[in-house]
Amino acid sequence: MAERTIEECVDELDTFVATLTHFPEPVLAHALRVHLAALLRALLEGHALTLAQVREFLMDLDREVLGDHSGATSGGDCER
Repeated sequence: MAERTIEECVDELDTFVATLTHFPEPVLAHALRVHLAALLRALLEGHALTLAQVREFLMDLDREVLGDHSGATSGGDCER
């Protein structure tokens, strides 16, 4: 059930993000990062996730985004 819910949510988010074509992709990426950070903080502060779960989520995200390149940069800096 949870997987289906996640898939449906991803589909709805994809549909919405597709309407934001008037924003350059880097602007959209930064806005989504700000929103995700606020969401993760709220989940952490509301005790819906533990610190370990948030760290695991962020490590998984790092691997998904950077793959083999994850060792190429450190410190969380990103080019703008």
